[in-house]
Amino acid sequence: MDVSGYLGIATPVVRRLSARQYADLRSRPLDDVLAVCERLLKTRIYECKTVAFDWAYRRRSSVGPDHFGVYERWLRAYVDDWGDCDDFCVHALGHLVHEHPELVARTVAWSDAPEWWVRRAAAVVLIYGLRRGSFLSDAFGAADRLLEDRVDLVRKGYGWALKEAGKRWPDDVLDFVVERESEMPRVAFRYAIEKLPAPMRTRAMSGRPAGEP
Repeated sequence: MDVSGYLGIATPVVRRLSARQYADLRSRPLDDVLAVCERLLKTRIYECKTVAFDWAYRRRSSVGPDHFGVYERWLRAYVDDWGDCDDFCVHALGHLVHEHPELVARTVAWSDAPEWWVRRAAAVVLIYGLRRGSFLSDAFGAADRLLEDRVDLVRKGYGWALKEAGKRWPDDVLDFVVERESEMPRVAFRYAIEKLPAPMRTRAMSGRPAGEP
């Protein structure tokens, strides 16, 4: 039976327990590990989901494109918070997409999903690759599709992806946000330029009216 909620255990403690318990699963077949992960996800308890996503990431080298459907189902069925979304997408799911970039095409439709966390995932799933020099054009595409999303957590999600891109491609990101300064919501705009060099941030802000939402 599904339950839900929090056990109230600090995340660092959960991660230490997760690492300790994973030792018993290290030699088990991947399908067995993923089955245990799904049982944990079905509880809908935050700490159990943290363990499941951690174990999935620990087995990342064994996961291939055929598992994308499983991970996509987990995203839609068990993620319901920005913390879950980011933990899963920046680690296990992000690694899978980075290692098999042909899968990015299958994330494009997430931008139109009714669930806000799936729309956020359309951008956040690219962060693992952005940190490793991939997916700049895909990040721009996701940001354009999500540009005027009404949910702040989605705006922050694509803003975060642009911020990560800006660490490696600052000129490209600056050009992107300046071209869209009249359309991009303030929260996404500020996330996107946060790590740009100060002169670039000044240039980006120069054309943006003060107090704009």
